[in-house]
Amino acid sequence: MVRACSWGRSAGYSGNLRNQLGPSWPPLSFQASVPCLLLLLLLPTLLRVSADTTEPCELDDDDFRCVCNFTDPKPDWSSALQCMVAVEVEIRGGGRTLEQFLKGAGTDPKQYADTIKALRVRRLKVGAAQVPAQLLVAVLRALGYSRLKELTLEDLEVTGPTPPTPLEATGPALTTLSLRNVSWATGGAWLGELQQWLKPGLKVLNIAQAHSFAFPCAGLSTFEALTTLDLSDNPGLGDSGLMAALCPHKFPALQHLALRNAGLETPSGVCAALAAARVQPQSLDLSHNSLRATAPGATRCVWPSALSSLNLSFAGLEQVPKGLPPKLSVLDLSCNKLSREPRRDELPEVNDLTLDGNPFLDPGALQQQNNPTISGVVPACARSVLTMGVSGTLALLQGARGFA
Repeated sequence: MVRACSWGRSAGYSGNLRNQLGPSWPPLSFQASVPCLLLLLLLPTLLRVSADTTEPCELDDDDFRCVCNFTDPKPDWSSALQCMVAVEVEIRGGGRTLEQFLKGAGTDPKQYADTIKALRVRRLKVGAAQVPAQLLVAVLRALGYSRLKELTLEDLEVTGPTPPTPLEATGPALTTLSLRNVSWATGGAWLGELQQWLKPGLKVLNIAQAHSFAFPCAGLSTFEALTTLDLSDNPGLGDSGLMAALCPHKFPALQHLALRNAGLETPSGVCAALAAARVQPQSLDLSHNSLRATAPGATRCVWPSALSSLNLSFAGLEQVPKGLPPKLSVLDLSCNKLSREPRRDELPEVNDLTLDGNPFLDPGALQQQNNPTISGVVPACARSVLTMGVSGTLALLQGARGFA
C-alpha cells in the first residue's frame, strides 16, 4: 500500500503529513503529472495513485534509506512520497524518458522553500532515465532550498539545450558530486554548464564512464574548494585526455587525485598533465592502468612537490619506474609483475612500502593477476580485481552515514 500522506513510522513524524508540514504544504491532490524528483521535493502538482501497479519504492525500517525502481510499464510515481522522510534516496527511472514532465519544470520552488528545507534528504542518487536539461535544471533549483550534500547522477542521458545561465548559482550547496555514465547533448561544455547551477563549495567530484572530457576551459569556473577529484573508470581517457581534462588553474585546492583504470600509459605523461594544470596533489592513485615504466623519447617525470602517497598497484609494471619522488610516506607497488626485489637505490625514501602480490614474493601471483577467477592465490590481489569497478572515493563515501 502506498503511504502517500504519512511521514513514516518514526515517532517524530507520526500523524497526517499535512498536519506535520503546516500551511506551507501544497494541496494534497493527485493531479497533473510531475517528475518523481519534483514530487520528492514537494512541488505542488502530485501524481495519481495507481491501484493496479506494484510498489516500486522501499523505505527501510529506520526511515533512513529509500530506494525506488520504476521499471513498471505504467509506474506509480506517487510511491516516491514515502521517500520524503529518508536521509538517503535512490531513484531509478527504468530507462524511460521524462519529457512528459516538462510542464512542471517552470514552477517556481521559492514559494515552497520552507517545505523543501524540512526534508531530511542529504544524499540523493538519480539514474536510468532520459532527462531533458530543462527538467534537470528545475530539479537543481528546487534542491537549492534543501540541505542536500551529496548528489549522484548515474546512467542518464541529458537531452536538449541547457537553459540560460543564472545571474547567480541557485542549485544545492553540495560537498560531493558523482557522475557515472552520463551523456550530455551539449558535448564537452557540460561540466561548465552544470557547475554554474551549483553553489560554490564543492569538495569532492567523481566522474566515471564519461562520454566527453573535452572541456572548454574558458567556460569552466575555478573549483576553489575542491580537494578530491576522482576520474577513475574512464579507460578511454589516456595521457592526452588527462591533459585536456585538467584545465590549468581550475583546481587550486586539489589534494587527492584518483586515476584508477583511466587508460594511462606512462608516469611521465601523468606528470606532464599535472604540471600543465598547475596542480599539486598530496595523494595520487594510478592503479589499474597498464603503465610502461618508460616510453621512447619520454621526458623525465617531474612529480608534484607536495606528493606524499603514490599508488602504482595493478599497473603491469615489470620494474620500478625510474625517477620516482625522492621521498614518500606511502608507495604501493603491490600486484605488479616485479620478478625480483627492488634494490634500495631504485626506491625512494618511504615510510610505508607495499610489494605484496609480485612474482618475486609469490610465484603464483602473475597467474592470479592474469586470471582473477582462480582462488587461493594472493588474496589481496583477488579482492582488488573484484572491486576495481568502484572508485576508492565512492567506496569510502558509501560506508559513511554521517553528514556535515
